[in-house]
Amino acid sequence: MATSAQWTRKQTLAALHVYFQLPFGQLHQRNPLITQLASWIGRTPSAVALKLVNFASLDPQVRASGRSGMDHASRLDEEVWRELNTNWDAVASEAALYFEEYGQSQGISPGSDVLNEVPEIAEGRMTLATIKVRVNQARFRRAIMASYNARCCISGLAEPRLLVASHIVPWSLDTQNRLNPQNGLCLSALHDKAYDLGLITVLPDFTVRVSPQLKGAGVDGFTRDSIASYDGGAITLPERFRPDPAFLESHAKRFHFL
Repeated sequence: MATSAQWTRKQTLAALHVYFQLPFGQLHQRNPLITQLASWIGRTPSAVALKLVNFASLDPQVRASGRSGMDHASRLDEEVWRELNTNWDAVASEAALYFEEYGQSQGISPGSDVLNEVPEIAEGRMTLATIKVRVNQARFRRAIMASYNARCCISGLAEPRLLVASHIVPWSLDTQNRLNPQNGLCLSALHDKAYDLGLITVLPDFTVRVSPQLKGAGVDGFTRDSIASYDGGAITLPERFRPDPAFLESHAKRFHFL
């Protein structure tokens, strides 16, 4: 039965977990993830959808887009949002845990929301620690794909099977921002590889810089057209969770672009 009682922290964080996975245009009461969570926590789909819109209202980038009607965030919403931006991975992990707990109460296994994206788990060949890493990676990908509407921010490629949720600061170098979509870019597999190798970077002003190694007379036509031609151009920014300039600066400095 739907309730009008105040939202608890556990319910709010479970809703935050769903928020990460959905593009802004899908924050409506008919979305299957929203209706699923509503049934788990005893609230109406419209109430859950409104909660997600409340989260969007706290994102400066979303507010700057001129969207109106988003001024109902509660004190708890604001508190959770502040905590999130202070320690992203801890709060995102807590949100996933509460979401999974609600699912388990309905007989749904933890991590099942991304199992189809991590086939090794389903085949049972991995340790529990590795499973957790893969599930977190899959959830990071979900957040990046949702923020960028499944489109490469450099080339515009929109084939999900050829897109990568690329960490700006690598997973191994920052244990506090592995799940933070502000530490990610949606890139084609080609541009992800070039970014990983330091052959391209995105500067803090969101423009692309290409290494001299991929420019000049000796470069083949494909490389020139598919990578070097983007030098100096601006990336397409996500609808929310804009990449943090500090992370971008770190990558650019690591590969001597700055």
